[in-house]
Order: sequence, then structure tokens, then C-alpha cells
Amino acid sequence: MDVYILAIESSCDETSMAIVKNGKEIIGLSIATQIDTHALYGGVVPEIASRMHTEAITLVLEDVLKKAKMKIEDMQAIAVTYAPGLTGSLMVGIEAAKTLALIYHKPLIAVNHLIGHIFANNIEDKMEYPMISLIVSGGHTELLIMEDDYTFKKLGETLDDAIGECYDKVARVVGLKYPGGPNVEKLAKEGKHTYNLPQPVLDDTYNFSYSGLKSAIINLVHNETQRGREINKADLARSFQDVAIDELVRKVDKAFRETNIKRLVVAGGVSANNYLKEEMQKLCDKYGAKLLIPRLLYCTDNAAMIGAAAYPLYLKGEFADFSLNASSNGDLC
Repeated sequence: MDVYILAIESSCDETSMAIVKNGKEIIGLSIATQIDTHALYGGVVPEIASRMHTEAITLVLEDVLKKAKMKIEDMQAIAVTYAPGLTGSLMVGIEAAKTLALIYHKPLIAVNHLIGHIFANNIEDKMEYPMISLIVSGGHTELLIMEDDYTFKKLGETLDDAIGECYDKVARVVGLKYPGGPNVEKLAKEGKHTYNLPQPVLDDTYNFSYSGLKSAIINLVHNETQRGREINKADLARSFQDVAIDELVRKVDKAFRETNIKRLVVAGGVSANNYLKEEMQKLCDKYGAKLLIPRLLYCTDNAAMIGAAAYPLYLKGEFADFSLNASSNGDLC
């Protein structure tokens, strides 16, 4: 029997719902973004985000059902992101999911947002195990080995700031609009690597660190401004991106050498970065490995990935009860 899951994602500043068939086929997808609103403040304002989720949630539900030409009664389960994310934003999605599950007598599935990003790779391709998984987003930078669905071994993680957070901070420092990551990448294409920036975590671990790089850029811009010198924003963006992405390349290269695994998936919002894609493809070519990165629609926050990640849990019968709550943190292992 085909399994249809209504999935809800509201961890940050996108209100999204999707109807996913058998964990692969997207029957309907609706996304209400808040980017224009938060751009006025230079970043996501949690209180505004949760209020906008509340305003959008029923409209998004109506839209996805209309696109799919289905009813909630047709669903086998309701899935929702419960962690990690902004607590207020997560609660809007969770309460909507619990309400629908209660009224329509459907099982409730709790999905970790980061696992959702990984399973975005399974929508239009097929994940095969074992595989190396690199998670790169605004709040997380992690390197994992997946032996099977929901079987994780953590190799390393960020010791402080995530790479996406660093991109956004650099954007603010040089005066680029929110969202910072895509704008830094665009500007970097116009520049040259002329600034000498520190390389993070030059050790033999799998851990990452971006706070030193972020601080170096903040101090550089401050000092140059104090001296009345003009910053070449394009060159600084290029110099930063080269160092930031090289950190990821070095760690994944180490993982290929030491595990002999021939599959790599890249997940999270920063996976939309084209320079990152190019560098990871070069690395996979070097080791004869297969690279999976979702197309742009599924790189950023969306409910389709939550539905894809919920499917294995449905098959295992791993359902949540109505005490389900939001968590700002969500370790995978």
C-alpha cells in the first residue's frame, strides 16, 4: 500500500507543508517564506518569525492540499520538525501537527530537521550505505557516517560557530543584505584571494571551527576602517569563501582516506553554494566517489525533506505521542 505523509516544517523562517508518497514522490509542496520581512532587520527575528508562522500555517495547509488534490483523510501519517530550530517557530508547526493528528486519528511522526536535510538527497536520487554525510547550515557543521537509515556515527562537529552563521556575519560586516550566504557567494565570484586570513582547526581531528575566521574578518574591517582605508569587499568575500570551504574539503578528504567509503551526501542550506558543490565534486572525482547534493529547492528549508525523512520512521512504527515538544538543540548521535 502506498504511504502518504503530510509533513510540516517551521523551524526557522519558512512555513512549509508537503505531501510525500512513499518517502520519494512529492505530490504537493507549499512554502511561505519570510525573507523579505527579516531582511528589514538584517537577520531572523524569532518573535516575528513565530507570529508569521501562526498567520501562514492554515493558508499553507490549504495550498498544499489543493495542489495535491487530496484530503487529510487520505494521509497515513502527520510528520513535523521538532528540533533543532527556533523554539517559538517549531511550536507553531508542532501544535498544528498534533491538532491534525488528533482530529483525524493519524499517527504523529517527529523528525529532526538535520536528518530532513540529509534525506532531501533521497527525493530525486537514491542514498546508498555506507555514506559520509556533511551537514552545512546556519546553525550546524557536522561530519557523519551513515551505515543505514537513522544509524549515525559522528566524526566531528563545529567547536563554535557554524559555517552558515559565519557567512551571514561576514555579509553583515561588509554591508550585504540578508540572506547573507548567497550574497557573499555572488560577490566572491567578482573578487580575488588577496587577504591573508587564518585557517581554522589545523589539527588531525574531524572538528570544525569558524569563530576565529569570523573574528579575524571583523577585526580586519574595523582596523582598516579606523585607518581610513577602503575594504575591497569582493576580494574579502573571495578570501573568506576560499578559506571557509577549504576547511570542509580538508575534513572530508580525511574522511575519504580513513574510511574508504565511496559515497558523500552534502546537506543543509549551505549546500546550495555552487563553489562548495564544485570543490566537493573535485574531491569525489579524486577518490572515485559518488556525490549527492539536492537541487536548490530541496537545499533550503522545506517540508518535502521532512516527509522523506519520516517515511523510514513510519515503516518502523516509530511514532510520537501528544507530549511532543520543541527542542532548540537536536543532536543526531
